[in-house]
Amino acid sequence: MARMRAVDAAVLILEKEGSVQTFGLPGAAINPFYSAMRKHGGIKHVLARHVEAASHMAEGYTRAVAGNIGVCIGTSGPAGTDMITGLYSASADSIPILCITGQAPVAKLHKEDFQAVDIASIAKPVAKWAVTVMEAAQVPGTFQKAFHLMREGRPGPVLIDLPVDVQLAEIEFDIDTYEPLPVHRPAATRAQAEKALTMLNASERPLIVAGGGVVNADAASLLVEFAELAGVPVVPTLMGWGTIPDDHPLAAGMVGLQTSHRYGNATMLASDFVLGIGNRWANRHTGSLATYMEGRKFVHVDIEPTQLGRVLAPDYGIVSDARAALAVFVDVAREWAEAGKLADRSAWAGECRQRRTTLQRKTHFDNVPIKPQRVYEEMNRAFGPDTRYVSTIGLSQIQAAQMLHVYRPRHWINAGQAGPLGWTVPATLGVAVADPDSTVVALSGDYDFQFLIEELAVGAQFQIPYIHVVVNNSYLGLIRQAQRGLEMDYCVQLSFDNINSPEVGGYGVDHVKVAEGLGCKALRVSAPDEILPALEQAKKLMVEFRVPVVVEVILERVTNVAMGTEIDGVVEFEDLAERPEDAPTAIVPLS
Repeated sequence: MARMRAVDAAVLILEKEGSVQTFGLPGAAINPFYSAMRKHGGIKHVLARHVEAASHMAEGYTRAVAGNIGVCIGTSGPAGTDMITGLYSASADSIPILCITGQAPVAKLHKEDFQAVDIASIAKPVAKWAVTVMEAAQVPGTFQKAFHLMREGRPGPVLIDLPVDVQLAEIEFDIDTYEPLPVHRPAATRAQAEKALTMLNASERPLIVAGGGVVNADAASLLVEFAELAGVPVVPTLMGWGTIPDDHPLAAGMVGLQTSHRYGNATMLASDFVLGIGNRWANRHTGSLATYMEGRKFVHVDIEPTQLGRVLAPDYGIVSDARAALAVFVDVAREWAEAGKLADRSAWAGECRQRRTTLQRKTHFDNVPIKPQRVYEEMNRAFGPDTRYVSTIGLSQIQAAQMLHVYRPRHWINAGQAGPLGWTVPATLGVAVADPDSTVVALSGDYDFQFLIEELAVGAQFQIPYIHVVVNNSYLGLIRQAQRGLEMDYCVQLSFDNINSPEVGGYGVDHVKVAEGLGCKALRVSAPDEILPALEQAKKLMVEFRVPVVVEVILERVTNVAMGTEIDGVVEFEDLAERPEDAPTAIVPLS
């Protein structure tokens, strides 16, 4: 048996488990861990400017590629508390990340030592497991358990807190015989699949709702195969967007109060049966359950047993990994199709497709200042199906989900439930690190962009190129729109006369100067015809300089984006598309 420091064993385990990309900041209480990374050399590290940002980088890295688990590292005290937002975001969206914190010596934990905080207790509500390791000999087993927990059942984050004396203590450890623990995933049985398909077959207007669990299970191809066999249209949730290509004949559009399509909501309201796979019936997707459920039966498939019935009580529930469930659904559907037992869904599917040719929102506006719809139209022109989009929250994200096109899983990467402002810049850096060969495009409003803007320097330092589209109305736009019901416009304006940049015309922060000062390239656009040339120029600058490239689009100050409190009551504030030229980049031309 080899004798080594506990941190040396931990680093070797990271390599053996396949998590060799880390994001973080060193500090006194975690320096031994950094010394182990330096000693062994198999772990890559990106130095963040803020620990919360490092946690979001780890999230982006995990979300981008199946099997990835990003690692966030920080010192004791505030580094751990800074990670809480990342842990919450990852936990809410079922994303495994490993957060590692340094800690004061074991004997000092109860003495109010410098930067000694009970981070495990703080993190427990937003992690699958949070633990302070009190004995050095427990370090290998703790890391082994952490990876097992992150992968098994509903995925999620883990925090491991390492007192500095535990890190430095020597233990006996043999990495050569170490193996990751086997992961059990519940699988739907043949009988369960037959029951679900019998219910589907008995309906007249069925839909499949595909959630983020399909993405986590890397099961998009099986989803499409099953939909094609059964002839059933598919509604992706926001977290499941890309599980079926937007241009697929069975893609029915998204449903919800905000990130939805008019035709998606209309199709849901016309349906009589819903098969939900790997989704959690999020409230922004459903609205009130009375409206969402009226007149239709539900089957729910989820890997987490307690998720069944949490939001709505399905008519039939199946505890299963999405991939395992879809595999047996495909087998049964194929057999039934060959035997002529599957109902013909061509008329219903055609009806759903027909809605897509009529219920569209207008994107082509020539207004100056620019209307945001035009930005997404030009993004559809500039970026192809291989593009990975990253966004978090705000009117920019909501309208992007209404108007952009996504064709592959993990090509819309979004903090779905938590929606923390500032998430986009660091998460995009994590995505670009995970997939350096893709075109990665971030989308932010001006406030989200300003939250963790300093992380642009990370992209410059480590040569992580991506394009960041910033739609700037100098407002907290989503909050302003929410305040309409209270008849106020209070504490939401970001505009001011910038004494150093009069050229921004009262829009406040000069994002171009800030981005350039952080080592990046930046362009500003003020007219609609300038958007596409700027996006094309940004592609060239990204390749030439290997840094983030910001494209700031100056928008009109106020745009109210389509949303509502019920899926049958979404309010449309803008002109709707009436002619094909009103929505020229729509997937299906307006008829």
